[in-house]
Amino acid sequence: MNTDGLEINEIHHGDCLELLRQLPDCSVDLIFADPPYNLQLNKDLFRPDRSLVGAVDDGWDKFDSFRDYDDFTRTWLLESRRVLKDTGSIWIIGTYHNIFRIGAMVQDTGYWILNDIIWIKTNPTPNFMGTRFTNAHETMIWASKSKKSKYTFHYQALKGFNDDLQMRSDWLIPVCKGPERIREEGKKAHPTQKPEELLYRIIMATTNPGDLVLDPFAGSGTTAAVAKRLGRNYVAFERELSYFSLARERIGAITPLTRPLLEYRTERRIPRVPFGNLLESGFIMAGEFLWSADMKYAAEVQADASIRWEGNSGSIHSVGSLVSGKEKQNGWDYWYVKREGKMVNINEIRHNYIRRYLG
Repeated sequence: MNTDGLEINEIHHGDCLELLRQLPDCSVDLIFADPPYNLQLNKDLFRPDRSLVGAVDDGWDKFDSFRDYDDFTRTWLLESRRVLKDTGSIWIIGTYHNIFRIGAMVQDTGYWILNDIIWIKTNPTPNFMGTRFTNAHETMIWASKSKKSKYTFHYQALKGFNDDLQMRSDWLIPVCKGPERIREEGKKAHPTQKPEELLYRIIMATTNPGDLVLDPFAGSGTTAAVAKRLGRNYVAFERELSYFSLARERIGAITPLTRPLLEYRTERRIPRVPFGNLLESGFIMAGEFLWSADMKYAAEVQADASIRWEGNSGSIHSVGSLVSGKEKQNGWDYWYVKREGKMVNINEIRHNYIRRYLG
């Protein structure tokens, strides 16, 4: 598979700006960017036992000045926006060293910021010098291509991720360690390898199966590896040959999940069907009774789709609340009808109506 000569579902070795220019306009559904942080480190950092901390001091993270870093950032942001679909979105991760500079340029180049997400590291590296707070988080900017973009966001699926609670903007996820951390000769193969859990959540939240995910700073290949596993197409760029080689090997070992496992089943919402529709269509008849599950209470169905119990009339919900003694009662769950000697929940009757008339 390719897009104007640039192979898709591959990681490409080369400069991200040169490779970005080979992608056509409006061809990418999601971008995850983990650009150089420009840490401005001046000296080595040691632990209390005098062992050296493996900080990011590689040449790819060094810029001569803030202006040089800003020029580089603005260029890749503009190229990324060009290749992003109108319905797409971009995620950018950074630390206090760079994320505020990037955030301003995100707005200046035409994107629309949707959220900032705080990745709280449950196992951060301590501040060994004792001169500052422990840096225990990174910030992610999530932005659409423009203010009017109709971007992808699987709200209901994320609630399922979070035990039916609305997903918040603070994510507690550990730094990757143990078997997930790629090592060479016992040392970290890449100093800023991101945990797969982080990319899993981002890709599931803001793409669909078959979408194209772009990572212009692929590093150890986490974005492409997770995208492949989740049935998305991907294209990734990496300038450093050593990282490119280990990422390509890592991605090649991934087996994608089968398509049925990737369906967003929780987002199939039941069409709104008022109780009156069941009455009009003959699924429930005026004059028959709705029963509580224990058959202690019965309410008569009226011609106007209200139900009547002991002189009280109202909707299936209000009368259900009155009978059950609860402040709120979902009438669809509470009431039953008798069908061929069996008690059938009226929600099942509603589903029968949906299947027949609404497909």
